[in-house]
Amino acid sequence: LLNINVGGKLFQIAIKVAARYPVTRLGKLALYTDPMKKLQLCDDYSVQKNEYFFDRDPSIFHYIFHFYRSGVLWIMDEMCPSNFVEEIEYWGIQMKYSQRCCRILFEEKQDELNEYLKIQRELEAELEPLDSTQQFEGQFLGRFRKMIWNLIENPYSSVPAKIIAVMSSFFVLISIVGMTLSTVEEMNENTGKTWMEQLEMICAIFFTSEYLMRLISSSSFKNFLRAAFNAVDLVAILPFYIQILFENLDEADTLYHEELHKVENVSKLGKVLKLIKLMRIFRILKLARHSTGLRAFGFTMRQCYQQVCCLFLFIAMGVFTFSALMHSVEHDVPGTNFTSIPCAWWWAAVSLSTVGYGDTVPDTALGRVVAFGCISFGIILNGMPISILYNKFSDYYAKLKAHENET
Repeated sequence: LLNINVGGKLFQIAIKVAARYPVTRLGKLALYTDPMKKLQLCDDYSVQKNEYFFDRDPSIFHYIFHFYRSGVLWIMDEMCPSNFVEEIEYWGIQMKYSQRCCRILFEEKQDELNEYLKIQRELEAELEPLDSTQQFEGQFLGRFRKMIWNLIENPYSSVPAKIIAVMSSFFVLISIVGMTLSTVEEMNENTGKTWMEQLEMICAIFFTSEYLMRLISSSSFKNFLRAAFNAVDLVAILPFYIQILFENLDEADTLYHEELHKVENVSKLGKVLKLIKLMRIFRILKLARHSTGLRAFGFTMRQCYQQVCCLFLFIAMGVFTFSALMHSVEHDVPGTNFTSIPCAWWWAAVSLSTVGYGDTVPDTALGRVVAFGCISFGIILNGMPISILYNKFSDYYAKLKAHENET
């Protein structure tokens, strides 16, 4: 017999039984004749008791002991997958000796645990700053850059840092309000237009100063450019300077071209400037820097992109299917709007989303049956992922908030 002491509990295994599995640790212990090799397999050996001591978990070794007696590795649900895998790897036993039903459930539990740990790491990385205070040690003007970094990136470090964080959100809101009011005709008069231009200039100066301070305080220029929030800041700044550039080009062109070419240039540049001004709407994404809710929403979309893509796929399938059915039923009706399948796409999309504008409706009884099927499919389709997305969003938001408070 092999006297095995695992964590203070004694087990006895016949040498012939352990030798059936020569690849395992106890199998090698039964087969080896050299005492030095045997000592390398265990943590300690008692000559008086003839016991091999192993400093391992005795509760899991019960299942290892049962495996040597029966040849089957049993797996219980209450076990930690990571701990169990670590133990059986130590004893040299493979998962193939377990029953298929147990192995499938164990692998599913292991995948769930790995996914949970992965999400936890990503959640922690979501709130981790791009740089840390330790990275400024030994760098050029490290003390000064660290001070700026705390001022811009860490609102909880001091009162001025909180003021700057509040001002950043305030200027974002003011910029969005100014862009909205600039589309009102009454505000496009001389006084209103001048006021809007001055407001835009003040916001652009603040955003530019904030971006340059972040750039100066960054410990790694490469990591700074790769950060998503810094890309958002750059997109918020660029439209103002591109607009100034195009306006200067427009003035230069009017001096050297004929009247016809000047009109064409003004028309083209006007469209480009409208597009550039529209890019200012992305400034609202700057609020995500200081908003846990927006971060949780973005994190939910990244984690649930497969479910969201499946939702869009099902919507596209429904639109194509029900538009084809509606066209085949309604295309012979005089004055119908379902003259082709592409013309029925809008109706199918509106019905699937359960909005129901009523601008395009079927006239026949069979068409109404198809419409009822389309609406019913839309209700079922929209109800499926909402609960999943909401539950994950609530979970991620609570974890982000808890981690933020701990930090």
